[in-house]
Amino acid sequence: MSHSVEKIGGTSMSDYAAVRDNIILAGASGDDLYGRIFVVSAYGGITDLLLENKRNGNPGVYALFAEGEGADALWRDALSKVGEALHQINSELYGDSDMCAEANAFIDGRLNEAERCMDNLHLLCQHGHFGLADHLLTVREMLASIGEVHSAWNTARLLKRDGVNARFVDLSGWRMESAIPLDAHIARELDKIDLTKEIPIVTGYAYCSEGLMATFDRGYSEMTFSRLAVISKATEAIIHKEYHLSSADPRLVGADKVVPIGRTNYDVADQLANLGMEAIHPRAAKGLRQDNIPLRVKNTFEPEHNGTLIDCDYRSESPCVEIIAGRKQVYALEVFDQDMVGSLWKYEQRILNAIERFKATVITKDINANTITHYLGTSLKTVKRIVKAVNEEFETAEVSTRKVAIVSAIGSDMQVPGMLAKTVSALAASDISVLAMHQSMRQVDMQFVINEDDYEAAVASLHRCLVEVHDHGDAICAA
Repeated sequence: MSHSVEKIGGTSMSDYAAVRDNIILAGASGDDLYGRIFVVSAYGGITDLLLENKRNGNPGVYALFAEGEGADALWRDALSKVGEALHQINSELYGDSDMCAEANAFIDGRLNEAERCMDNLHLLCQHGHFGLADHLLTVREMLASIGEVHSAWNTARLLKRDGVNARFVDLSGWRMESAIPLDAHIARELDKIDLTKEIPIVTGYAYCSEGLMATFDRGYSEMTFSRLAVISKATEAIIHKEYHLSSADPRLVGADKVVPIGRTNYDVADQLANLGMEAIHPRAAKGLRQDNIPLRVKNTFEPEHNGTLIDCDYRSESPCVEIIAGRKQVYALEVFDQDMVGSLWKYEQRILNAIERFKATVITKDINANTITHYLGTSLKTVKRIVKAVNEEFETAEVSTRKVAIVSAIGSDMQVPGMLAKTVSALAASDISVLAMHQSMRQVDMQFVINEDDYEAAVASLHRCLVEVHDHGDAICAA
């Protein structure tokens, strides 16, 4: 049978009634309920408590364990707080009932075993032959899996209570004897499922020999989602979020001025991901793209809206800007050296090695005869480490940093003569200085590096100039 694979984001998961009524049921009943596979994220905020806060960097259980090398009690206190948070969610979902006690007992089993494993690892690494750093990624994966196991188990249990034949599918590998490749792990679980009679609720984290977090870190659930769609040969992949994929951030532009994007393509999705505004992780999108599986992004709280359809071939009927997006807290790492002339590639490779060593993200870069500037999405602490490493590599170089923002105009076809000049003029009219700008021959985005204080005004200015003045249909198009 034809079927869809659907992923539900963490904020949406935190509202079970909306998930049940707007996504799972959505007006359907009987056999019409089936033919869908759901991949679920942890409830909103839980992965931050387990690992570290994604927005402000505050340490969670994992970060405290890693920083203290497992020796202090801080990570235990943090793990205890995770347990309290999970129990509170269970209480809100089940009330004071036997089902709540059952849910608490289930997740306590996972938490207690995780604590025992971490205790044993700390003891083991007190011996000189074992290093904690060699095992930290395994600890990170084990802790991350708890969030998705909790939400998937609860959702399947609640749906059964509410008359839906749901099946909890645990890909976390808890107590698996050995890791197997991701595709094999997924295929093995799919063989157990009858999509005509049951709805699988699958953990977003999947244990595998490749180690999802080593490559995707917090984007691991999107890779699970993507491979499920590819391996099961889904006709459509759907992501349910708490917002529409819109022409700009409504908090910056105004909810009355932005509109949902009806259609776009995977090129646009990649540009958004590069700015940290992922519709889907680029590596996850690659599998969907190669198998020609369309991706739809829907708003959980507006189920009647068709959302945004992303596919391989779409191009707007006339050239247009579809989205104004951007990113604050970007650091410009500038390396100047007179000896760089004629040897750019040698400098570039060694600078990138330093950036990769400290796991910073390169958003964009610019190069001239004697200067290379990389624009990094990372913390100030990491930037300082990179600067130190680059200074050690090039004793004669001048290395400087500056905190900036990037704002970008993105579209599936932006080949409009004069658009770049018009955009720069719009920023100048708003008294915004452009520090650097980039436009590739592919014509899918224009990026402007600006002072961070000008970010909000720049987004509003570009949206007003490039989007609001034009009519829109399936996409937001220039006249």
